[in-house]
Amino acid sequence: MDDCRKILVDGIAELNLLVDVQQVDQLLAFVKLIEKWNKAYNLTAIKNQEEMTKLHLLDSLAIIPYLEGKRIIDIGTGAGLPGIPLAICLPQLSFTLLDSNAKKTRFVQQVVLELKLSNVQICHSRVEDFQPEQPFSTVLTRAFAELSDIVESSQHLLAENGKLLAMKGRCAESELAQVTAKKTVIPIQIPGVEAERNLVCIQLNEENVGEE
Repeated sequence: MDDCRKILVDGIAELNLLVDVQQVDQLLAFVKLIEKWNKAYNLTAIKNQEEMTKLHLLDSLAIIPYLEGKRIIDIGTGAGLPGIPLAICLPQLSFTLLDSNAKKTRFVQQVVLELKLSNVQICHSRVEDFQPEQPFSTVLTRAFAELSDIVESSQHLLAENGKLLAMKGRCAESELAQVTAKKTVIPIQIPGVEAERNLVCIQLNEENVGEE
């Protein structure tokens, strides 16, 4: 894991993030857990630890500057991405990780137990069916669906003036055009990754939320 540690520490420095040694250890332990469970649970197509460090850990951490508020939900979290890396590095925030795949939520629950993450709640549910007691300031999604589908299925989760952050590769103009809410496309540079990455920020104001 020495190579992974160097990739991670150098990447964190390049992203100008404050992450302590214990958090780095937790992030690397998360990669080990993905690798261990991947054979049985098919969590990710990426098998190499160094690639996981770049494409899972640093990819997730790169969006930290764009998070807002204290309550954040990661919809379609899969193996816990980006929710687990963010929760490790932002213990002062509350994270809900939601997925409809029972195997994946079982894995993420095990990660929460093993890494002793007290700021994470796991929910096994379809996003359309999930009714939280309190709305969220930020809704996160990583390659979950088309933008218009994400807005339609998740807008009931957002607090007033809440923000939807969709992590994407290339953003087609046709896909963006289907979203009428105010949106901004932010290019994201992941250390050690050449592939195009974008963060689509969608502001769902009062007029958008609740429209049929």
